[in-house]
Amino acid sequence: MNRADLHLHTTASDGLLAPAEVVRRAYEAGLAGMAVTDHDTMAGVEEALREGARVGIEVLAGVEISTSWEGRDIHVLGYGPDWRQPLWQERLAQLREGRERRNERILARLGELGLVVTMEEVRAAAGKAAADESVGRPHIAAVLLAKGVVASMREAFDRYLAEGAAAYVAVPKVTPQEAVAWIRQAGGASVLAHPGLYGDDRLIELLASEGLAGLEVAHSDHTAEQEARYASLAAQLDLIATAGSDFHGERQGQVFHGEIGSRTVDMGVLTLLRQAWRRER
Repeated sequence: MNRADLHLHTTASDGLLAPAEVVRRAYEAGLAGMAVTDHDTMAGVEEALREGARVGIEVLAGVEISTSWEGRDIHVLGYGPDWRQPLWQERLAQLREGRERRNERILARLGELGLVVTMEEVRAAAGKAAADESVGRPHIAAVLLAKGVVASMREAFDRYLAEGAAAYVAVPKVTPQEAVAWIRQAGGASVLAHPGLYGDDRLIELLASEGLAGLEVAHSDHTAEQEARYASLAAQLDLIATAGSDFHGERQGQVFHGEIGSRTVDMGVLTLLRQAWRRER
């Protein structure tokens, strides 16, 4: 199958499978290409590239940058940035430091609610050893689940961790415009992730004027109507139309957000992304 899934997470951030395992799963699903897009880190890229070369599947080096715009969490995907560039690594480290501060404040709020969770428990649940791996709310949710405080990951977010919930804490973030600029300066191509989740399409045209290369048209949480609308918008604004499952793994028999290969694009889209990031270099 000449198809690629361009939105996949690994244990380098909040995915449940190691980078090499995600690559093998993509290969076994019959895909010809894939991208590793962990949150605010590219720590899993080298392992994924090695495994891709071994099994025979094309792997794009990617990242998903967490940003904020008008009070909304906005995610910007970056494809092909030079993950060895010192400035780029410094910027990703700044984002992860913001997450660490947010994590500590969430644990403090949980403590005020009589729920004792330590960072040691969170890191153990996440299986994180490297400083450039990203720890976030899903790992805190996993500890709450393991302690029997909640019956599911969804309940952990609904009761404690989602926006507006009892222990929610906003994290200082860059703007989507800054993320687009950062990705461009690192030699990559930027794509607005899952626009259907934001409830405001003004951002698409704004970012298109700022150098956005593409739009994630097909996503596991998009409806068919949304995918048709975003395909039309991408064509109107001369943006590359991409697709991704946003696979994170399986917990309690439930796949988050979609199974590998459930949203794909033709491999020709990888060529368009490469052309876009080569123009930035």
